[in-house]
Formats: sequence, structure tokens, C-alpha cells
Amino acid sequence: MKSQIQTNINNLKLLVSDSNLQGNIEKSITEISRALSQGLPLLVFGNGGSASDALHITGELVGKFNANRKSLNVICLNSNVTVITAWANDFSFNTIYARQIEAYGVKKGVCLGISTSGNSKSVVSGIKQAKKMGMITIALTGSSGGALKNCVDILINVPSNVTPRIQEMHLPVYHYICEKIEHNLIDI
Repeated sequence: MKSQIQTNINNLKLLVSDSNLQGNIEKSITEISRALSQGLPLLVFGNGGSASDALHITGELVGKFNANRKSLNVICLNSNVTVITAWANDFSFNTIYARQIEAYGVKKGVCLGISTSGNSKSVVSGIKQAKKMGMITIALTGSSGGALKNCVDILINVPSNVTPRIQEMHLPVYHYICEKIEHNLIDI
């Protein structure tokens, strides 16, 4: 246990010392705050543990993080089991998010795709659909960024290639993002 926690500490130190990564986190806060302040949607999605993170982010922003405030227009695309299973069964799991983005996406809105590898086909497909629609795209990934690094506007690639360690770093990153967005939008 001690070595795993030490690994987490070392990874977090790498995260806070990476000025490019910090800049991309701040850009994501700016873009999401802009969109939400204009009533435009933030669409969040991922698979497996990343789906849980997408639900967590959505709960923080639709509900509240620290402050009582107006609800924000945030939709978790992996939460609609009926749409996902119907579309995956009749067409393709790889396009479950692209289809929903086609339905809910708005030009200048924001899509946040979460994939530890950056290679999840359904997440990549969703990001590509969002780009086609003129949305701002953000990916939260591991260090390589995978396929997502070449198709998003803002890449938040935490410094690890090990799935559990990536997920452990995603939490403080998106909690920080939620806190700053809430602070930016407290008066809307």
C-alpha cells in the first residue's frame, strides 16, 4: 500500500509541475464556463470507470460542488441506458456518443470525453461528431493522449500510463475544474 500511495504522490507532483498541462486545465475551465454562462451544454461521457467519472462531474455541476447556486446545463451521455443499449444493439457501440451528440450538441457548446487510454472508439467517435458540429472538445486521458490527442481542442493528459493511477489523478483534476467553474458562475 505504501508504494502505491507514494506512486500517487509522485504522479500528483508531476501533474502540478507540468505548465502545459496546467494551461490546458485552465483553458478547459474558461471554455466550459463560457459555454455554461451562455446556456450552452457541457456533454460529458466515458466508458467503465470513466463513465463513473462522467456521472460524478455531472452531479457536481447540475447539483452543487461547494455553493448553492443555479443548476448548470450539463448532460452525462453514458447515463441513458435505453439510448445506449438500443443504439448499440441496432447499430454500433462505437457510435453511442456520436448519436447523442448529434441530438444534444450545440455549436460553441463543449464536449468532455474521458478515456484513460485516449483510444476508446466510442469516445473518439463522439469527439469527432462534436467537432463536426462546431463544439469545443476536451479530452481527459492518460499521458499518451492516445487517438484523442490528435482530434481535441484541449488535451488534459495526466502523467501516467497505468489505468488505476490515471483514474486517481483524474479525480483531483476534475474536482478542481468543477470548483473553478462553480466559482466563475456563482452569480448566474
